[in-house]
Amino acid sequence: MQRSHSNAKITAIGTYVPEHVLTNLDLEKLVDTNDEWIVSRTGIRERRIASPEQYTTDLCVRSALNLSSRYPVSLEDVDLILVATTTPDYSFPSTASQVQARLGLQNAGAIDLNAACAGFVYGLQVADGLITAGLNRKILVFAAETLSKITDYTDRSTCVLFGDGAGCVLVEYTEHNPSFLSSCMGSNGAGGIHLYRTGLSDQMNGQQLSGSGYLMQNGREVYKWAVTSVPTGMKQLCAKSNVSIKEVDWFVPHSANLRMIESICEKSGFPLKKTLWSLERFGNTSSASIPLALDLGLQEGKLKPGDKVMLYGFGAGLVQAGALLNWTL
Repeated sequence: MQRSHSNAKITAIGTYVPEHVLTNLDLEKLVDTNDEWIVSRTGIRERRIASPEQYTTDLCVRSALNLSSRYPVSLEDVDLILVATTTPDYSFPSTASQVQARLGLQNAGAIDLNAACAGFVYGLQVADGLITAGLNRKILVFAAETLSKITDYTDRSTCVLFGDGAGCVLVEYTEHNPSFLSSCMGSNGAGGIHLYRTGLSDQMNGQQLSGSGYLMQNGREVYKWAVTSVPTGMKQLCAKSNVSIKEVDWFVPHSANLRMIESICEKSGFPLKKTLWSLERFGNTSSASIPLALDLGLQEGKLKPGDKVMLYGFGAGLVQAGALLNWTL
């Protein structure tokens, strides 16, 4: 296999999480659970919750402002805004179009992308493809969720998991030192019944759905699929790049559940100590979990320019997407 051609480079990152913290002790007052049970099974200690007047667009805008405050880049010539989310403010208009208006980016197109917890990696792949094809030169890729607004806080199997947050990266055209080394993606739509939110249809694959607009998950089935599929995808990424798994400096999977991450690392032979996650502080933030983990890695001094970083998102669909990056920040 040959390494993918790319002319795209990640030049900046920004994140934002709401101020309100929902701890495991807080959840003990809502449902029959406790801190020890949650930590032992998920690794999550707390999560951030958007205020009633905060929506996904608000979180996106705050993450973009964070990016602008940290990097000497201009957003005025951004020509596309791409927002990965499962919790848009509206069915339409798109969240991306609302972000475009709020940031005042007059020359930018706007697209929402729904690939659930794999959304950020899918968004990066789309940005890389558009820039490398010459269709765009400067793209803001967001991943943002307000999952608290679709979480049933009487269901202890799901309400302990999810939180709100946002991250974004600026992807620009480059002739030298691109960020993208290889990518992969896949889908198992037959497994969609295991993780969904009801919409216009209340049936899937001939089965009746429940949930009344809340997120519904069969965690056991999603776990079994992820710990089998992700290690296979990791091998594909390495083969496409002619890189050994031992040459990968950091692995950044979707922060769904620490037990799941541990199993993926064990099955793939990748050391857990070289893996980044955001779930302990922020819970499962779906598409936003990977950019939040990347930013934590930066803040903790772990990520360095030139590191080989493997991202892997997986979730409702069931969909998955991986990317091997040459880290440039």
